[in-house]
Amino acid sequence: MGPDLDALVQRSDELWETSILPSLSDFIEIHALSPLFEPNWAELGELDATIDLFCAWLDEQEIAGLSHEVHRIEDKSPVLLVTIEGTGPGEVIFYSHLDKQPSKPELWSEGLHPLKAVRRDPWLYGRGSVDDGYGGYLCVTSIRLLQEAGIPHPRCAFLIETCEESGSFDLPPYLDALSEELGDPDMIVVLDSGGPDYDHVWMTEALRGLVSGTLSVRVSHEGIHSGTSGGSIPSSFRIQRMLLDRVEDSSTGEVLIPEMHVEIDADIRDKAAALAEVVGDSVWEQLPTVDTLVRVADSTEDMILAMNWQPTLSIIGADGMPPVQVAGNVLRTNTDLKLSFRIPPGVDSESVLERAKQILEADPPYGAEVTFSPDSCADGFHAPPLGGAVSKAINEASTTLTGLPPLASWTGGTIPFMAMMQGKYPEATFLCTGSSGPGNNAHGPDEKLHIPSSKRLTAVLSATVAAVSG
Repeated sequence: MGPDLDALVQRSDELWETSILPSLSDFIEIHALSPLFEPNWAELGELDATIDLFCAWLDEQEIAGLSHEVHRIEDKSPVLLVTIEGTGPGEVIFYSHLDKQPSKPELWSEGLHPLKAVRRDPWLYGRGSVDDGYGGYLCVTSIRLLQEAGIPHPRCAFLIETCEESGSFDLPPYLDALSEELGDPDMIVVLDSGGPDYDHVWMTEALRGLVSGTLSVRVSHEGIHSGTSGGSIPSSFRIQRMLLDRVEDSSTGEVLIPEMHVEIDADIRDKAAALAEVVGDSVWEQLPTVDTLVRVADSTEDMILAMNWQPTLSIIGADGMPPVQVAGNVLRTNTDLKLSFRIPPGVDSESVLERAKQILEADPPYGAEVTFSPDSCADGFHAPPLGGAVSKAINEASTTLTGLPPLASWTGGTIPFMAMMQGKYPEATFLCTGSSGPGNNAHGPDEKLHIPSSKRLTAVLSATVAAVSG
């Protein structure tokens, strides 16, 4: 007989209200930029502050067999390892992160701020609320629920890093150094995902990878009056357009680097069609577009495939261009653009990053100085569906608590940890889930966590983890 799911949900609600939400609100107030965005992270101490806050919360949980230790390797961002001794057979690794993306307060709605926790049910607003501050709280609480109910659970290791938003480039040495402490997991749980609605429990089977870098074009050593230079010196911006045409078809958005594509087989297309039937137009309607914008894909099915199984290019930053208000009639010396490619599962990120560099730097137009400087890469992830007792447990818990079965989905975003762990533990079961969903706007203005689904997922995860111990 399985756990009393109604009792788990009731207790989850109590712990979220009295324990998790107050501490998570304090976490939101810490800037805690990921190392890629804040080179002086060590001096600022904000990443350490998030760990200190979480450890203080851990010490209040009265969980038997719990211990925690902060690990530091040279000048790399710190990692927190939390362990809970098992009361039953099996081992599980949980993963989450405490670093955050940058934010511009002026883009947030009235009364909201990225560093101020604001509750407007069913939401908790604030940077890092859903990506991924809540993850560690939810995972640890799922084990507390089992201990309080007297239900056996496996040994649990919680790996909490502070470099995920930078591509987890500091994480691999820790995975090697902590191999003995991490053990030999039967299941790896990641709380940094979600799905297209808040009605179902969603399991992510695939994630895209990421490669990024800065494309720099320089044409002169100082700015020149545009009346003098126009028609004689090619602008750095026009050369950027020419270079971008090498890697993306601007009329369709198709990435033109063949090595970034994978074959989309019939099984994936069938799953996309089935997913489209469930979510309908909500995939498009949840996006905060201007009223007149039309989507790229012809159908929801094609859009789901494009968002998850095809490469895309985004220009996410620029240097060399003054603000519009102070721009003079000058041909600028340079234009630098930050390029971010999402790549489908199965593509080797390091090799395609080098391929992009070769394509962009070859034969510079007009002999301009052109460089592409890579800064991060991460492989995608593709795991088989869950099976056995774990699959049965999550199905029963989801059906009981939502009236609906859990559904598998894909996520166009990237969690570098997943590919790293799949390579390290190829026999482990993977459960990638979370409270992300429509309107959460992670990385953007008004980021927010859906509180009711987070409370429910805590109970679902409890039942699922208990199944590892049989």
